[in-house]
Amino acid sequence: MRFKDSARKRIENLRKLLHDYNYNYYVLAQPKVSDYEYDMLMNELIILEKENPEFFDPNSPTQRVGDDRNQNFVQAKHTFPMLSLANIYNKEELLDFDNRIKKIENNNYEYVCELKFDGLSISLTYENGKLTKAITRGDGTTGDVVTENVKTIRSIPLNLRGNDYPAFFEIRGEILMPFKTFENLNKSREIEGLNLFANPRNAAAGSLKLQSSKEVARRGLDAYFYYIMANELPSDSHYNNLQKAKKWGFKISEHITLAKNLEEVLAFTEKWENEKNKLPFAIDGVVIKVDSLSQQEKLGYTAKAPRWAIAYKFKPDRALTKLISVDFQVGRTGAITPVANVEPVSLAGTTVKRSTLHNYDFIKQLDLHYNDYVYIEKAGEIIPQIVGVELSKRDKKNKPVVFPEYCPVCHTKLIKNETEAIIYCPNSDACEPQIKGKIEHFIHRKAMNIKGGEATVEQLFKAGLIKNVADLYDLKIENIAKLENFALKSAQNLIKSIEESKKAPFAKVIFALGIRYVGETVSKIIAKKFNNIDELMAADFEQLVEIDEIGDKIAKSLIEYFSNEKNIELIERLKKHGLNLSKEENSESNSQILANKTFVVTGNFGTPQRRKEIEEMVEKYGGKKVSSISKKTDYIIAGEKAGSSKLEKAKELNIPVITEQDFLDMLS
Repeated sequence: MRFKDSARKRIENLRKLLHDYNYNYYVLAQPKVSDYEYDMLMNELIILEKENPEFFDPNSPTQRVGDDRNQNFVQAKHTFPMLSLANIYNKEELLDFDNRIKKIENNNYEYVCELKFDGLSISLTYENGKLTKAITRGDGTTGDVVTENVKTIRSIPLNLRGNDYPAFFEIRGEILMPFKTFENLNKSREIEGLNLFANPRNAAAGSLKLQSSKEVARRGLDAYFYYIMANELPSDSHYNNLQKAKKWGFKISEHITLAKNLEEVLAFTEKWENEKNKLPFAIDGVVIKVDSLSQQEKLGYTAKAPRWAIAYKFKPDRALTKLISVDFQVGRTGAITPVANVEPVSLAGTTVKRSTLHNYDFIKQLDLHYNDYVYIEKAGEIIPQIVGVELSKRDKKNKPVVFPEYCPVCHTKLIKNETEAIIYCPNSDACEPQIKGKIEHFIHRKAMNIKGGEATVEQLFKAGLIKNVADLYDLKIENIAKLENFALKSAQNLIKSIEESKKAPFAKVIFALGIRYVGETVSKIIAKKFNNIDELMAADFEQLVEIDEIGDKIAKSLIEYFSNEKNIELIERLKKHGLNLSKEENSESNSQILANKTFVVTGNFGTPQRRKEIEEMVEKYGGKKVSSISKKTDYIIAGEKAGSSKLEKAKELNIPVITEQDFLDMLS
């Protein structure tokens, strides 16, 4: 019984972790872990779920492909499901895959070996030789329509060559950013004071999801294609169909190879594991597919992936180098982040000089010493990180890396909460990196959306024109125009942008204040719960923790923030400048007809956009939208093809299932 309880807890932890990693990867395009680490966790969860079927959950990460949808785009269904591939990491697993194929097809089959591009999956639809639609993978069934953005990629044909292509077909491929283009993009972003992309894959994903196709065109994206789907294709051979697609105008990799046996497959994988850094773009493995389409159909699919294809993933690149020093950087919230400076070393096609060390506990766990020889990994072109120490090379004279007791900038004694690994500087009012960081956060597009960036803040701060966010609203055109690199026009644009920011809603202003642990979602919850900033400042701990999604940590942070006299003075100044520090009159928050009611929306409502509108209405009228059913759920709004498991659970828990019309009647 104790073993089962332990398995259940591990399964729940893995699901939560993988959901978080999925969100950061697909929605935010900000991966937290390497592909290898993610795959190892996913494999562990798959095994645990097989061994413990009583803990099955239809919403487990193992039951989905992943989701990169962005609600700013219209969404559409794929004509053919767009599944992911199962991953393997060694020759033994490749042999197992080959044996599974052999059991069904004897020895009468061939493989196609392809490079596994490290970019963003895309599906293009062509009708009568013309590109009509481009959809991201999304959840495998539905994705974002990014047709206008895709049309800016010059390697993608808008009109096909020849006339022997199917009247209607989908072609799958990968949108990527070449290394050279990536380097140039980051150089220009650095000059503009913008955040740098972590790797070419994130840059490609971020670029394709831009709202301006004109801006996408400037990003220099490229695309390769690797699979065609149609009711009728020129050949039963996948390889031959790709060669046909090349004649139609598609960019097909020159490195695709037909392999007659496993030995030839292994030779292909070994070649590219050794030579991957010679390519002008990133790959993270090799894809092996059964060539015959009729054999593919016979072999079939699992819920997540085809049985006739596998992705052989390369292990993370690793290098040994010497630790020279550690910089302790101060962030916006005062958190101290250690960054290692190492002897330059070549890794995954780039020269690495710096590596993240995460936090105090990470350094302690590694038992890191100065002048140690350390192993650095850079899986999937992600930011390099130290993963181990070569103790056999350690000199006894090497001194351990110790976290400073005092802030490296303002020399205030640092603080560490017992429940956290983070050490931070409490001098939020006078520590320069914290002051500048708060202003940078305040002007960010997700906050007050004021034009400018790190470089602009730095210049204004150095000139003594701003010392806090309220000072932005005292700026004068004539003072800004005197600064280097600031012409009259750019000074006018900055002032105009600052004035426009006064229209930002209450929730965005709360978020812009940069209160520790108060992100976008919590800011929206607070803005719905309190009529104005004064009510929020007067709220005690008990009132705050009663609010859904606000726990002890957030409540304490809010009370601490509003206990600081300087923060109160800052808010009073922002009030005088006319910022929205209360709910707007006749705002959507005033109608609370669904207050304290929890809804699950499931099924098809005609279009993905309509489903989104229903979910927005739930929140607009004070209700709470959740994705999974529990005893706390009040209603299920069910469309066509609503999930049978959800409907069964609703019946089991005696939760009312209503239609869209029932819901609209409820509102009226």
